[in-house]
Amino acid sequence: MINAYNKFELPGYWGTGKHASADGTKWNLYEQNLLSEHHIRYGGYGGIGYYHVSDKFIALFSHFISCGTYEGIHILDGLMSNESDIRPDTIHGDTQAQSYPVFALAHLLGIQLMPRIRGIQDLKFHRPQAGTVYQNINTLFSDVIDWQLIELHLPAMLRVAVSIKTGKITPSAILRRLGTYSRKNKLYFAFVELGKVIRTMFLLSYIGDVGLRKVIHAETNKSEQFNGFAGWSFFGGEGIIAENIRHEQRKVIKYNHLVANMIILHNVVGMTRVLRELLDEGTEITPEILGGLAPFRTAHINRFGDYTLDFRRKIGPLDFEVTIIPI
Repeated sequence: MINAYNKFELPGYWGTGKHASADGTKWNLYEQNLLSEHHIRYGGYGGIGYYHVSDKFIALFSHFISCGTYEGIHILDGLMSNESDIRPDTIHGDTQAQSYPVFALAHLLGIQLMPRIRGIQDLKFHRPQAGTVYQNINTLFSDVIDWQLIELHLPAMLRVAVSIKTGKITPSAILRRLGTYSRKNKLYFAFVELGKVIRTMFLLSYIGDVGLRKVIHAETNKSEQFNGFAGWSFFGGEGIIAENIRHEQRKVIKYNHLVANMIILHNVVGMTRVLRELLDEGTEITPEILGGLAPFRTAHINRFGDYTLDFRRKIGPLDFEVTIIPI
C-alpha cells in the first residue's frame, strides 16, 4: 500500500521520502491487563501507539508499548523494519527521542537523528579536547570527550551495528540492554561517549540554523497530525481497546494503522483526480499550492451509518500516470 501511495505525484510535493518522524499517542486500555499503565501526562490507564510517519504523510511502522517505556529506545526500529519504497535516512522526534546512546547508535547505522529539543539550556556541550576555547560560545561547553574510550570499543560498537543491519537484533533490544546494565557494561559508556560527540555537533547546528529548526518542527507536526487522524479512524467502544491479551492489543494498533493508511491512499487518489479536473478547467495550480495540502481529510468519510457493498460495481485499477502539473 505504501509503495502504491508513493507512485502518485501528489505526495512528492509534501516530502522527499528521506525524512520521517516518530511520536507516540496514548490509547485507552482496561486497567486489569499486563500492558496497561497509568500515564502521568495524559491521565488514565492505557498504552502508547508509537508511529513512524514519512514526510510524505503516510505511516511506515507502528508499535505498541507501555506508558512507562522510554520512547527513544524504539525510534530506530521503524527504519530498520521498513521494507517499503520510501526509505528515510533522517529521523525526527520529540525531546524523548534524544539520549547519548540513541545518537551514537543512529550514527553507526547511517541514520541522522534530528529531534526537537526542549530545555536546550540544560543540555551539555562537549569540547573535543581540554583547553579548547571558542569565541562567543565558550560558556556553552563543559566536559571533554574521551576519545580513547571510543577508539577502544569502536570495533565492538561496529559489530553491534552490523548485527542490527543483518536483522540479528533490533535497535530497541540493544538500547534496552545498554540502559539496564549501564553500571557494569563498558560498552554502554563507549556509546555514551560517542553520543556526546554526535549530539554536540547536532546541537550546534540546531542553535545556529533556523531553517533546520523549521524542518524539524514541520516534520514532527506530521506525526502529531497522524496521531489525531489514527484516533479519528478508531471508532466504537468509546475509543477503548477492549482486548486484554498483549498480541491482540498490538493487532488492534496494526489494523488501525492499516485503516488510516488506506484512507490516506484513498484521499490521495481522489485529490489527484479532482486537482487534475480543476487544472483541465483552467484553474491555476502551482507547486506551492500542492505543497500546502495534506491527505488527512475526513469530511467525506462515513464513519457511522450504513455500509453497502455493491459487488456489481466495477472498480478500475489505480492510475499512477495521472499528472497534476505536467513536466
